[in-house]
Order: sequence, then C-alpha cells, then structure tokens
Amino acid sequence: MFHTIQYIGNKKLLRREKTLFVCSKRAPWGTYERIFGWVESLTEKDVVVCCNTSELEVEVMKSLVVNQVPTILVVMNRFREENNMQIQRALAEGRMLIVVMEQTNKRRWSPRDRNAFLIEKVEHIVGGYIDKYGSLFPLLVGKTNVKALTHNLISDIAAEPDNSYQRWTVGEDKTLLRMYYEDMGIHAIKKRLNRTYLAVRERIRAITMPEDVLKGREFEEFVLELLDVKSGKLLLKEWRGDKTMGDVFPKNNSYPDFLIEEVETKHNVAIECKWRKFLNHSAMMDLFSPEQLTAYQEFSEERDLPVFIFLGIGGEPCEPEDIYIIPLEKATFVMTPSKTNPNALVYEPSQLKPFKRTNINAPLCFDEFSSEYKTIQGAISKDDTPNYIVETRKEHPNAYKPWTQSEEETLIQLFKAGKNTEELCELFARKPGAIRSKLRKLGLI
Repeated sequence: MFHTIQYIGNKKLLRREKTLFVCSKRAPWGTYERIFGWVESLTEKDVVVCCNTSELEVEVMKSLVVNQVPTILVVMNRFREENNMQIQRALAEGRMLIVVMEQTNKRRWSPRDRNAFLIEKVEHIVGGYIDKYGSLFPLLVGKTNVKALTHNLISDIAAEPDNSYQRWTVGEDKTLLRMYYEDMGIHAIKKRLNRTYLAVRERIRAITMPEDVLKGREFEEFVLELLDVKSGKLLLKEWRGDKTMGDVFPKNNSYPDFLIEEVETKHNVAIECKWRKFLNHSAMMDLFSPEQLTAYQEFSEERDLPVFIFLGIGGEPCEPEDIYIIPLEKATFVMTPSKTNPNALVYEPSQLKPFKRTNINAPLCFDEFSSEYKTIQGAISKDDTPNYIVETRKEHPNAYKPWTQSEEETLIQLFKAGKNTEELCELFARKPGAIRSKLRKLGLI
C-alpha cells in the first residue's frame, strides 16, 4: 500500500515501543484540555507516532516536540516543515524521526487508508476524539490496545470557560507572537497566557496573516513547486500579492496570481491559483462568478496572453487531493437542475472532470496547460501570431486586436441603442469578455 521514500532523524525510535495518536477532524474545543493533559503526562521514555493532517494533530505534534517527547511524524510525499524551529531542535537532539511515505500504486489512498496502515504498525493507540460517524471509528472497533481520551459525551465536549471578553494587553500580544513564530504551538501559548485554546487561536488569526490568505499562499507555493521554476526553464515574471487598506482593494487584486514565461520560446501564460476544501455548488459559484471571470478576461485582453485557473480541491493547500487545470476560455460552466430539487438550478461540479490532472505531484510541463492548445507553448503561426490567438480568431476574428477610436465610438452608440453583449460580439467579431471589458473602461457598465 505504502512505502517509505525518506527517513529524516533518529531511525532508532522505530525499534522502541510506540503509541499512535489519532483524532477525528473538527474535534470540539472542550476536548483539548484532556488531550493536551495526556501529552503533559508523557516522558522521554515514550515514543508517539502522529500525523499532521488535521489542525489538532498538528498542534499535538508541536506540543510533543516542545515537551521533548520522542516523536515519529508520518507525512505523505514530502516533508514541508523544514523551517520549524522546534522540529529542527528535536532532530538535532535525536528525539524525532520524520517518515516520508508515498503510495505504491495508482489508487488514491485516503487519510483513512494511511491510518489503517499505521494502526497495524504500533503497539498502542490513543484516540484523542473519535467521532462515531467518522472514518476512524470502524478502524478501532474491536482493538484491545486502544485508549480513548474523550467520548461523544456532553461532559467531554463541553465548551471551555469563555474569557474572550478580556482585552489582550500589548505584553500578551508580544508573548503570543514570539511563541507563535517560534513554533511553540497553541498548548504552550495557552499555558503561558492562561487563556482558552479558542481565545488563543482567534487571537493568532487576528494579529497574524489571515487563515484564508495563508492557505492561498500555501497553494500558490505548491503550484510553483510543480512548475519547478528553480530549474531555469520557466521564469516567474510576476507574483501578485493581495494588498488592502481597510476596505480599499486595488484593481489588480482580481488579476491572476502568476505570470510565467517559458525561457526558450519567450511565450507567457497567466495562472490563477484557487484552493477549496470541498467542491460543491457554492464553491463553483464563488470560483467561477461572472465578475471574477470578467476580470481575468480583461487581464487576458490587456496582456494578449492566455489565462489558466489552477484549482486544488481537498486535502491541504500544500498537498491537495485533486488538481484541475482550466483554460479561461473553458470556464463558462452552466447551471443545471438540481438532482434533489428539479426546480432549483445549480452548478454541477462534474463539469470540471475533463480538466482533472491525473498525476498530482508530477512536475508540471509547460505544454500541459491545455490539451486543446498544444501549440500554445512553442509553435507559432507564419506571421508570428501565437497559436492560442490563431485558434481564438477562428470564432472571433478581431480577438486580441487593439480597438480603434472609430470602433469605440460605434460601440458606445450601439450600446446606448440597446444592443446586448451577444449582438455586439457578432458585430465587432470579438469575445464577450472583450466587449464587457471595453464597456467597463468606457464607463458604460
């Protein structure tokens, strides 16, 4: 099922008696006290095996390392915490082993499969919080070496005492930030400041990079790793960062994240990176809203280059379960009747299936951006026009051509006369996005 591709740290820990820590996702805050109480009871004589899939698993791993408990961290495909200060110290002191594993065949193994594999490799199992409706519960039923720290009882999952109304002092903020950037983890910060776990987590989010921004940045870095921009074959010409001043957002926040150039051919593409935990109707509405697609189209028209949407779904931003590479030209999805309510129209995520990447972690070649525009990267037409423009002009002959003053004046007259976008597209032989973009620049929409 799996095989190890790398060991980092002290392999001697594998010979010792081991305890696997497992925990269902979305553990209630009331369970944290008991779970971290168990961590506090451990000593250097113990060896704990853990993963870093869920937020709580990550925090338990940090607490184990800070408390100097010998730890075996199991990760999939690649270790991504090289800069964690506490992990570096634990590795240097010989009290940690990182096991990097990968799947051995084409089937997509889930965290459940990984847990099932690890359960058979350890002497003891500790369940932090086990949701009886989750994937962990059936794996542990009947096992005699399992200790459950919490159960689905009201007393076990009751909320912590609320002290969020207490103002945070400057001194507390300084202490929190120092411990946060030293990778001490939420438990150590909670002990030091005598706040609740929830209050600490919320304060971290308030005074550091917002979680959604951080996850977006993580997925962008994942895409750049796939592109292997360090190889020298591709040049990262632009990397757009979202900047704001209160509620004021610059226009280019809505433009694609990357501008990539193939060094040999000097051809460019723009890439927008999006990651979502789940793919459903609501996510589709958010990802492919007309307003956002129009902004990308405007950028494409202004720069005369193609735009692709890199969409990661599931897993974590740094290791998504699925990847879709969608040409902007094909991102015009339609709403269909809902399977549960025929009277309601929804976006069906299955429309993305043709754009799904089969091998997620394989390096991304420049010519993979679009199977429909295979010549987009190197070949060009006889008049040196990039082939993606040639292909587009088969349907819209004036696509990517500059607007003349006469055309703009005619467009204004026709728009004010009531012509719709479809009619204007036919009259001007341009794409809908180009028409909307020009109307917006002229202040008509």
